[in-house]
Amino acid sequence: MSRRQTRSLLLLAVAVSAVGFGLLVSATSTFDRLELDTLDARFSLRGAEPPPPRLAIVSIDDASFDHLPRWQDWSRRLHADVIRRLHAAGAKVIAYDVQFTEASDDKAADLDLYNAAGEARPVVFATTITAPDGSANVLGGDASLRRIGAVAGQALLPNDPGGVIRRLPFQVGGLRGFAIQTAGAWTGTPVRRSSLPGPTPTIDFAGPPGTIPSVPFWRVRAGRFDPALFRDRIVVVGPSAPSLQDVHPTSTTGADLMSGAEIQANAIATVMRGFPLRPVPGWLNVLLVTLMGVVAPLILLRLRPGSVNLLLAAILSFLLLAAVFLVNVQIAFNGGRIVEVTGPLTALIIGGAGALLVGYVTETRERRRVRQLFGRFVPAAVVDQVVERTDDDLRLGGSRLDSTVMFADLRGFTRFAEPLDPHQVISVLNMYLTEMSDAILDHGGTLVAYMGDGIMAVFGAPLEQEDHADRALAAAREMLGERLPRFNAWVAEQGAPPFRMGIGLNSGPVMSGNVGSTRRLEYTAVGDTTNTAARLESMTKDTPFQLLFSEATRERLIAPAGELEEVGEMDVRGRDQNLLVWGLVASRTAAPPAEPSES
Repeated sequence: MSRRQTRSLLLLAVAVSAVGFGLLVSATSTFDRLELDTLDARFSLRGAEPPPPRLAIVSIDDASFDHLPRWQDWSRRLHADVIRRLHAAGAKVIAYDVQFTEASDDKAADLDLYNAAGEARPVVFATTITAPDGSANVLGGDASLRRIGAVAGQALLPNDPGGVIRRLPFQVGGLRGFAIQTAGAWTGTPVRRSSLPGPTPTIDFAGPPGTIPSVPFWRVRAGRFDPALFRDRIVVVGPSAPSLQDVHPTSTTGADLMSGAEIQANAIATVMRGFPLRPVPGWLNVLLVTLMGVVAPLILLRLRPGSVNLLLAAILSFLLLAAVFLVNVQIAFNGGRIVEVTGPLTALIIGGAGALLVGYVTETRERRRVRQLFGRFVPAAVVDQVVERTDDDLRLGGSRLDSTVMFADLRGFTRFAEPLDPHQVISVLNMYLTEMSDAILDHGGTLVAYMGDGIMAVFGAPLEQEDHADRALAAAREMLGERLPRFNAWVAEQGAPPFRMGIGLNSGPVMSGNVGSTRRLEYTAVGDTTNTAARLESMTKDTPFQLLFSEATRERLIAPAGELEEVGEMDVRGRDQNLLVWGLVASRTAAPPAEPSES
């Protein structure tokens, strides 16, 4: 199985795992609290909306306790007075979020409240206590309420983790919810369960506490209010004083709390508006989980391994995708659609992390393989730059660069090696190649090939080098002036005669790149420049110079080259015109070697 196939199978496994975990999160309650927190964040980003136009609140607040008796001492006549004030102001429905399930000690006050509710009909009374059959004992029971056109509603609202109120029920304990009953009283038609988008729809809060207009209870009872605030509206009467313990965190309270009366008012507005916040169909959430789980592996699959920017590009792609998803989630929320967040994001995170892990492992392996490949040719300092230019099958794209090509050969080595055993031959050859290769690599050259005792190298490829001619000449000086004497001293210890070298340099355009199959690659540099360099190296055997280089190389020298000698125009095989050739004075020997080169 090829590396590409292995990588593809690993990414497929990552995608399947990511989708599976995302669907598991969606189907279980593991991250319910986190999902609810994202809902709160969506409310925050949406910001406050205009308050519901048909709702107002009468709040039983701390100021009312300053102007009226203690809560424990409140007579039901106070409530009767407020109901009559609201009815006189033109309130269409009065939703009374105070529980009257038990008779008080003042029977006359109880009757006064009952009569006031009959005068102001319809009035909806809140309760949290119901009988097993769903009936309530508010002001004498359901039959008693029906005689005055009133109705009871279940005031309990479901608490999410942390005691946060976000949802409203259709009914609890067999009794319809307070908001459901109030909305039905407004329209005169009971709200049907089938109209709800779920068992406990999300309350569409208009904004933070105080968004819905409110008037203190004591001012209404004293008649010190503007009747226009209540005309043709649903008026919710209920506690807001913290001492009454009916304040709660909601999706829009943040660190604050919202009074039970305002929560109920928001719930009533939600029912009257037809439950504007509705979850998207389940199949859409499944589709989103699937897409988010597979997109990260697909991105990694399309990014070629070995690229130094692979992981950065992948991470940026994932972050961009997550941002696009969350922006669209918010847009959908603003439009009244609740999209699940935790399932798709879990799939994206797992898919992204898994894909990055696969990418990191495969890229590390590719880099190691590329380093092993190019480490034979290129100095370690430039291997990373070479890696950046390779494609996904490690082929370095062909390039045409101005370069200097070097050919070097060890004279007389074949005759020297004939009587020796193979181990000795390889030992001497390795010593020679190590010395000369180090000189080439130390000057930034690229080793192209070993041809027995011959060496081919190029300067200025595969990476551009403005001073490639200077580098090549400096390497040749070191090879002849330092490396060859050291090598000859070593072979002398073995009882062998000293060797002479031949080096040819030529500069010009060179076409370079990896050639071969996917199973075996070699780096090469081809063109007329290369051929001429090889001819110059061969021509050194007929001159006293161990180094010959062309006029093209001399013209490209940037730094002072030392003592050069013009050898003259020479006939180079394969060229129509003679070539002006130069030699390095320091490389001159007393006479040409007695035997020809075997290269």
